[in-house]
Amino acid sequence: MEGLDIILARHKPSPKKNDPDLDVAPPSQVSSVQWFNSKSTKKIPLSSVTSIIDGLKRLYIEKLKPLEVSYRFNDFVSPLLTNSDFDAKPMVMLLGQYSTGKTTFIKHLLRTSYPGAHIGPEPTTDRFVVVMSGPDERSIPGNTIAVQADMPYSGLTSFGTAFLSKFECSQMPHPLLEHITFVDTPGVLSGEKQRTQRSYDFTGVTSCDEFKRVIGALRGHDDKIRVVLNKADQIDTQQLMRVYGALMWSLGKVLNTPEVMRVYIGSFNDKPVNEAASGPIGKELFEKEQDDLLSDLKDIPKKACDRRINEFVKRARAAKIHAYIISHLKKEMPSMMGKAKAQQRLIDNLEDVFLKSISGEVLGGYNFDKFEKLKPKMIQAVDDMLGYDIPDLLKNFRNPYE
Repeated sequence: MEGLDIILARHKPSPKKNDPDLDVAPPSQVSSVQWFNSKSTKKIPLSSVTSIIDGLKRLYIEKLKPLEVSYRFNDFVSPLLTNSDFDAKPMVMLLGQYSTGKTTFIKHLLRTSYPGAHIGPEPTTDRFVVVMSGPDERSIPGNTIAVQADMPYSGLTSFGTAFLSKFECSQMPHPLLEHITFVDTPGVLSGEKQRTQRSYDFTGVTSCDEFKRVIGALRGHDDKIRVVLNKADQIDTQQLMRVYGALMWSLGKVLNTPEVMRVYIGSFNDKPVNEAASGPIGKELFEKEQDDLLSDLKDIPKKACDRRINEFVKRARAAKIHAYIISHLKKEMPSMMGKAKAQQRLIDNLEDVFLKSISGEVLGGYNFDKFEKLKPKMIQAVDDMLGYDIPDLLKNFRNPYE
């Protein structure tokens, strides 16, 4: 465990200048050296950019955010990005059935408990708890943390007060939390009872029998999923082989991917391995598996920068598609008579490509006639950003963890 903290500290990025607020356009600077080689008339000078993340922020302000605002991308798809969304540390969310050791796993990595942690055989964690770095140990209620501008949780307000009352932030000073934020979640139960007794949409929050739907909702994020078969020292080797085989078979059906999912086997707690059940071979296996999992965790900060760029590019493409859809709906509206009927007809006859991006129920609350027409200059600015600006950004700045 000491190796995890040491390696992360060694690759800690150097302090950078304060980033400008996203809601304020950066001051224009005259420079003979231009960083971006795009055909766009609006370029960002090299002297005003300090890192890859800073470059993404400025690209978002200058080129992507105007497109999202014009076509109400935040109303239909995703909230507008803020400063904290770019600066947020990579997050590791633990999902699983109750009493599988999620809270204990976090405690094992931190080598200490965190404020508000409860461990027991019964379902003890009844809320979403964000465990992050802070100057002192304290717990912050969800309704408070969701409105803080320096926290990347403002989007959670869409799940309502019922969810926010079951959401909290646990802060504490710890070297590992300076690089990674953990999210502890309520235990996922099987059966209809779990769905009927929730006061909020659990599967919607996790991005949803409930455990199967949770795993199914993670499709498309396979590269981020790590499966841990915990408490493996409670059964002997023969039983462990059967459990492992059944788990792999079930994952193959739920995730429906040809690739074999990597499963880490072990007993991730502070107690010694139960050699009476697992035997000496099991103990050696668990130690190797834990080393592999810790090595995977060490790479998270390094990969976070690449993933943030990837997510930014995906968002830009989604915003372009959304703009085309909205402008098409605007184009199909009559100029004078029968606007209400025309709008309802468009909603009733949305093709599958539209349904993937926009819900008819959501569209019903808007007046299509107020939508913006297609603005080629905005689309071109996003195309230039994807084709020129981001590649140049990667050429001029390195991953701070490499």
